[in-house]
Amino acid sequence: MDSDGPQRRILHCDMDCFYAAVHMRDDPSLAGKPVVIGGSPQGRGVIAAASYEARKFGIRSAMPSAQAVRRCDHLVFIKPDFKRYRAESLRIFDIFESFTPMVQAVSIDEAYLDVSEHLEPWGSATAVAQAIRRAVKKERHLTVSVGVGPNRLIAKIASDHDKPDGLTVVPPKKVAAFLAPMSVRCLPSVGPATEKRLVAKGFELVRDLRRAPADELERLFGKHGRTLFNYCRGIDERPVRLVRERKSVSSETTYEEDMALVEEMRAELDRLAASVGRSLGKRDLSAFTVTIKVRYGDFTTITRSQTLATPTRDIEVIGGVARRLLSKSEAGQRPVRLLGVGVSNLLHGRLEQLSLWTD
Repeated sequence: MDSDGPQRRILHCDMDCFYAAVHMRDDPSLAGKPVVIGGSPQGRGVIAAASYEARKFGIRSAMPSAQAVRRCDHLVFIKPDFKRYRAESLRIFDIFESFTPMVQAVSIDEAYLDVSEHLEPWGSATAVAQAIRRAVKKERHLTVSVGVGPNRLIAKIASDHDKPDGLTVVPPKKVAAFLAPMSVRCLPSVGPATEKRLVAKGFELVRDLRRAPADELERLFGKHGRTLFNYCRGIDERPVRLVRERKSVSSETTYEEDMALVEEMRAELDRLAASVGRSLGKRDLSAFTVTIKVRYGDFTTITRSQTLATPTRDIEVIGGVARRLLSKSEAGQRPVRLLGVGVSNLLHGRLEQLSLWTD
């Protein structure tokens, strides 16, 4: 438990089987089937994610696809669609940020939320967690498991305690009892090698590890030993850190076949500009600088930029600048395999051109 200062209330929100869940939501025929996201078992494919139905066969991420199909011959393989996952992640994080601005992304599908000063109108951290789970289910038709605790350590362990679609709340006074019967492997940074060394010393459970003096753990594990000494007691002073302010917004696409027609490239730039413009509007941002990225068929990559006198989020303006910048490249003379549009030098809000004749 954190020792000094006002009691923190931290949530760890972890989407359930995120990649597979997105596909299963969008394709009801996949319901109840062992679904894996990854490469073909006929090649050297690897599993990126597995549904809970697939996990029952012992299938896990990073497992070779050929090995996975030997464990379950009726696996449903789906090619990863990271663009879809990123778009879904943005919508989910928008939900998180509607409850508290103190959101620290850990990955595309999990985050820490500090709700210590953002309990109203719900009244408690537990009620906030319940509201978040309802919002994700109602708005995105997905489930999220949430752990609630006095610090990041406890919230993280709690979120994994009752998956999927679970909620585990650990009040400060119950931290010691919550951790005591767990394997030392539950502690962050305790991997297989560290676990093996701890078990060899008789520290199989967290309650066992508490018997070890700090100096003994430091002798065995260096600086990490002090961390283990604190973690097995539920002590974690790490703050929830805000995601760094966005410096740029961009969108790009790599094409399966190189493009040769300039008109086709211009249409693609318009599409990418529209995506960037929508992202700016969603975040109430405007941009001074527009940049395009062009990768030719031989993998040579160039960029071209233009800085405007007035910041914009207008899709037509961004698209027009992107098309003009394309004319300063060798597109049309050389085949193109990737196009991107980005904006930078961002400004919150919008600077409007004032009319000469104002009422």
